[in-house]
Amino acid sequence: MKKKLLKNTEWTVLIVSLLLLGIGLIALFSATQGTEYVEFKKQIQWFLISIPFLILAYFIDYNLIARFSTVIYIVSIGLLVGVLFTEPINGARSWYQFGKTTLQPSELSKIVVILFISFLINKLQIRGRKEINKIWKLIIALLFMAIPIGLIIIQPDYGTAMAYVIAMLFILFVSGIDKKYIITACLVVAILVPVVYKNLPTHALERIEVFLNPESDPRGKGYNIIQSKLAIGAGQLVGMGLLQGNQTQLGFLHPKTTDFIFSVIGEELGFIATAAILVLYVVLITKIIYIAKTAKDNIGSYIAIGIGGIFFFHMLENIGMTIGLLPITGVPLPFVSYGGSSLVTNFICIGLLLNISARRQKSYLES
Repeated sequence: MKKKLLKNTEWTVLIVSLLLLGIGLIALFSATQGTEYVEFKKQIQWFLISIPFLILAYFIDYNLIARFSTVIYIVSIGLLVGVLFTEPINGARSWYQFGKTTLQPSELSKIVVILFISFLINKLQIRGRKEINKIWKLIIALLFMAIPIGLIIIQPDYGTAMAYVIAMLFILFVSGIDKKYIITACLVVAILVPVVYKNLPTHALERIEVFLNPESDPRGKGYNIIQSKLAIGAGQLVGMGLLQGNQTQLGFLHPKTTDFIFSVIGEELGFIATAAILVLYVVLITKIIYIAKTAKDNIGSYIAIGIGGIFFFHMLENIGMTIGLLPITGVPLPFVSYGGSSLVTNFICIGLLLNISARRQKSYLES
């Protein structure tokens, strides 16, 4: 049976994620020059830590994992509540500090919430897919999603909260939600956007204003995005060369190992490398959609498409903010940006995708 699972597995998603990790490590090696390559070395360590989690997420049947998602969801909510009582780092209470190591529960909670919501919606559809369109069932699903989103907004971490929203929208769309709810939601958003905008906290308003006109404060709030666009523009076709980027090596990009790692790649490796990254993400997301379509059951489809929503949002937001098309939110680029919690979570997601693809109906027909 294991041989058949291995044969049926969509290995492309793992290969693409490893290629993205490799590009990220090259960029981190350059970005950490002069700092004894601390973050570069830590990223390798985090990758090694990720491997057993990836293997477990692959071999343990995802339906079995999903059955325990309720307990894990409760623990996850507890961690998100607890982090609000920690000391703020860079103005946000998003991390637990363990010596020199930090843990970001909102990152690890992504996969927990996707598993639980997928499990919950599948249970709510016990009598058929149309059951999700019963208003009380839809409210239950939205309520359990709103709890972690609300706690993350309080931290505050709007970028990560938005990733949860996108994942939920992807899951609901695949679950067969009626078009009337989609249209209603679009109208509600259109009405609420100006209201929410007027009531945003000062720092959030400043980010939006800087996004719209970064030159209005070139040495302050607009500094990072201006330097990012300069770095990417300077790279041209083939880049200035590894370890040779002016913005990167002279310290104008910040933080260059996380938020602006794409800018480092654009400056030193050029358009060819950044285009390759985009192609890899397109391949990854396309394969995830295929896995969701061919999953043997609804819960597998929901988990896969939820993960696809997370990767899609992170890719779109991070690259968009570095080139000035979207506001800066501090969202990492999956597999490429430095970050232990993010990397472990991403490889758990890859393990689950491999898991779902290995147990597709095709494998059972062949057995």
